[in-house]
Amino acid sequence: MDSTTTAGIWDRLTGIQTEPDWRLVVAAGLVALAVVAVRPVWRVARNAVTIAHEGGHGLIALLSGRRLDGITLHSDTSGVTVSRGKPYGLGMILTAAAGYTAPSLLGLGGAVLLSAHRITLLLWLATALLAVMLIMIRNAYGVLTVVLTGAVFVLVSWFAPSEVQAVFAYAVVWFLLLGGVRPVFELQAKRRHGGAPDSDADQLGRLTHVHPVVWLLFFHVVALSSLVGGGTRLLGL
Repeated sequence: MDSTTTAGIWDRLTGIQTEPDWRLVVAAGLVALAVVAVRPVWRVARNAVTIAHEGGHGLIALLSGRRLDGITLHSDTSGVTVSRGKPYGLGMILTAAAGYTAPSLLGLGGAVLLSAHRITLLLWLATALLAVMLIMIRNAYGVLTVVLTGAVFVLVSWFAPSEVQAVFAYAVVWFLLLGGVRPVFELQAKRRHGGAPDSDADQLGRLTHVHPVVWLLFFHVVALSSLVGGGTRLLGL
């Protein structure tokens, strides 16, 4: 790769792109809302939220000094992230708290980038994160899910027209913001009926001696605050 090509890629990565018409931004949000709200579609799309959820566990595990053994993604959209280290303490608490908050915080970060007109940077960062996560996947279904998701980002970011890239980027961020809300309500419903005894909220309750309901409330606050803050930025309000 010569210096001219490298400079062109760098300019493309760091450059500012034109944001789509506000009506397309709203339309992208409505499409994302439909994906999250319609149960049959959500069952498939939830795999992307699981990738963000387990990726959040894995990233914080590494940043807190734990050893990440691997990530497994299942066809029922559940997942497991295994890390080694002390089974208590701040690192373990942060790792457990990262899952349900990760999709919403990623969506909020994406909204910040889009409000700064960094569409290409957003798409390439997402692709890079998926590539890094792929290294830690430990089952075939997980590999397939991450590869297919990454392939979509690569195809759009390299071959799609700039207008399509912009609408796709906005739809993805809307989906993360909205998709980060529903799993918390699903977890709340499961716990109400006696399910998910080893959920992240219950693990955090045992680690901190704070009732799991408080941690559920924390997940709700992060998800809804991110949706409001990110949505405001996406709409330019």
